[in-house]
Amino acid sequence: MPSQPPTELTMTDSAEIADVLRGRRTIHNFLPDVPPIELIEEAIEIARWAPNHHHTEPWHFYLLGPESIAKVVDLNAGLVAEKKGEEAGEAKRKRWSTIPGWLVVTCDRSEDSLRQDEDYAACCCAVQNLSLALWTHGVGVKWTTGAVTRHPELFELLGANPDQERSIGIFWYGYPAGDVPTQKRKAVSEILKRVP
Repeated sequence: MPSQPPTELTMTDSAEIADVLRGRRTIHNFLPDVPPIELIEEAIEIARWAPNHHHTEPWHFYLLGPESIAKVVDLNAGLVAEKKGEEAGEAKRKRWSTIPGWLVVTCDRSEDSLRQDEDYAACCCAVQNLSLALWTHGVGVKWTTGAVTRHPELFELLGANPDQERSIGIFWYGYPAGDVPTQKRKAVSEILKRVP
């Protein structure tokens, strides 16, 4: 049986999608309110529809609760203190303790380097879907990939095996505090090359 064609979008739908794509921003400062879990689950449901070669669905989402968040904050503060000193570690602890929502996303590992690249790309697409889905509800996301995201203690905390999964990052989420940053991009003429 042939698959159904995609639903035709109206010009209004297309404009709204374009507005979401152009308007989404990385958010650095959040209000203290934690968005409802149902909203996060809905965004993850949307995230999993990202394109992925051979339908590997290589992504894993870990939603952290208060106890786990406190452990990650402590781990990161310790790592920063080791590298930059106690004052820097405490400043990082203070900053990270204000983040309302936390997700960790990992990707299945593969011994096939091409599949590893394809799966990582698929997970990045899933993260974009997640971010856009949350943005439509006024929830911003910040993607962080610091040393703590690769630390064995993080994997232990998640109950994940670092030999089987690799970290894509920690994703902070919440309602933006203050003004949403503005952005600009290069003109299409600067990035498009027509190849006859």
